[in-house]
Amino acid sequence: MAGNMRIYPWQSKVWQLVNQEDKRRAHAMLLHGRAGTGKYDFALEFSRSLLCAHQDSSGHACGNCSSCNWFKEESHPDFRLLSPEQESDADEEGATKKTKKKTQISVAQIRDLSDFLSMSSHRSDGARIVLIHPAEALNLASANALLKMLEEPAEGVIFILVAHQLQRLLPTIISRCQKINMPIPTDAQALAWLREQGVQNAKEQLAYLDGSPIKVFNEQMQFSQLTEIWRLLALGSKLQPHVAAPKLIANSVEAGIVALQKWIYDIVAMRLSGQVRYHAMHSKALQALADKVNLSSLFQLQKKIEALRKLALHPLNHELQMESLLLEYTRIFS
Repeated sequence: MAGNMRIYPWQSKVWQLVNQEDKRRAHAMLLHGRAGTGKYDFALEFSRSLLCAHQDSSGHACGNCSSCNWFKEESHPDFRLLSPEQESDADEEGATKKTKKKTQISVAQIRDLSDFLSMSSHRSDGARIVLIHPAEALNLASANALLKMLEEPAEGVIFILVAHQLQRLLPTIISRCQKINMPIPTDAQALAWLREQGVQNAKEQLAYLDGSPIKVFNEQMQFSQLTEIWRLLALGSKLQPHVAAPKLIANSVEAGIVALQKWIYDIVAMRLSGQVRYHAMHSKALQALADKVNLSSLFQLQKKIEALRKLALHPLNHELQMESLLLEYTRIFS
């Protein structure tokens, strides 16, 4: 979202809901819904507006006060963002080798909030905000530590939790939050917004990314790579695994595996129903492959691809693994 951080068009009704009178606002809010629909951006904009000294008539932040400037510089003293941390692996001499993303929010991160919660706001009548994203990254220990804070909320503090998978949260966490089901944009809303952003082939990209306009907008570079990948996969038995494998994993191993999974899904869909879900613009190529495919062999290949996806973060020779899968791919067409 751009620097002024306005909400997305499909979120206007929810914006009106959360900007009701302060007396009715819960001390903890849980924004939940499908990934890729702008929940996190909405939570940031709402946080900024709560901290702003001069909101406009619709509840948006002014963008000019000291609070808005602090927020823009990611240094607001009344705002805390909790998300999975980065950690670095070091060699024996202490030099950094690589940085990897943690998948959980630790109990130490939650406990570090104690000092923040005990302080007063930098504005006499201001709020303090704790934004947790994604909330399902809380492990059992950190979730229980957070629960104690939600049970005895500090005055003036608002917790905003953003969750893509509500079922992964502790029921006790959910029960202490005001649940807000974040809207999914209609196809018309998503396409209109993407066209405003100058995205080409928006309809095809939206289908590929399960109706998520935010993912489409953020992954434009990936789509230029996917165009070449789809061309190679359309070759079927004539595909050269050693050529295609590095292209599939160039962006990331998981992205390459997902691309292969979706392609194979559409081969099966074309064979069984004559329709595709992800690659409408490649229907002819998929039809040609579906006519030749051995379904039994294809289903076996699907299982192997799923197994590799689970190992995507492990230190394997992924190019060799992908070559092996693609070699098997070339053999499933008679």
